[in-house]
Amino acid sequence: MTAPLLEISGLGKRFGGFVALDGIDLAVAEGERVGLIGPNGSGKSTLVNCICGTLTNEVGSVRFAGESMSGLQAHQRTHRGLARSFQLPRPFTSLTVAGNLRVPLVYTVNARRGTHLSNAEMDARCAELLQLVGLAEKADHFSRDLTQVEMRKLELARAMAAEPKLLIADEAMAGLSQAEVADIVALLIDLNKRGITIILIEHIMRAVMSFSQRLVVLVSGKKIADGKPDVVIANPEVERAYLGQ
Repeated sequence: MTAPLLEISGLGKRFGGFVALDGIDLAVAEGERVGLIGPNGSGKSTLVNCICGTLTNEVGSVRFAGESMSGLQAHQRTHRGLARSFQLPRPFTSLTVAGNLRVPLVYTVNARRGTHLSNAEMDARCAELLQLVGLAEKADHFSRDLTQVEMRKLELARAMAAEPKLLIADEAMAGLSQAEVADIVALLIDLNKRGITIILIEHIMRAVMSFSQRLVVLVSGKKIADGKPDVVIANPEVERAYLGQ
């Protein structure tokens, strides 16, 4: 049996007396599309921060690609192929759109042992990514001049520039129109077809349901459901806790 790409066991995190995560177990196979949902304060962001190394869990473990992540800082985990996009895009506003993509290429891809992209190779990689997310015509524009949906696409492109094995997309569709949401979902599915395992954290249920092959639900720091999306949504506990029914 193939080992999971991401394996979380008994993960726990406290903030003083508040239990933010309580014994979370989660395994994500290579190539999966997993939706992670839950009401505000359920522990989703805390879980992502513990996976990515922004926070340190007190108990439990995170293993990625067969390696323990214990003691590794966020940038070291990114070097190993674990990348994320953020709820609030914060590009380097003094750089062009293409220039924003060169940052992870220089400081993540070229920081990996045995890898050194030339300037020409980085230019080609930037062009490829911008074509993929539909921003090719904006390559030389400053990132501060992008629209909201273009900013979201740039955020995903920056994460993809790190050449991840696993991408955690954190609320990549907040504030977008229905058509723009559909555009981002299609982009994420396309990235997955190219071999990227993706965990999507999102409150827009139509997006989560159309994207996810599997759905995980957190409530009050605990995992209460994990399975096929239609089965999970029909779970009475999920309806009560998440959907308010």
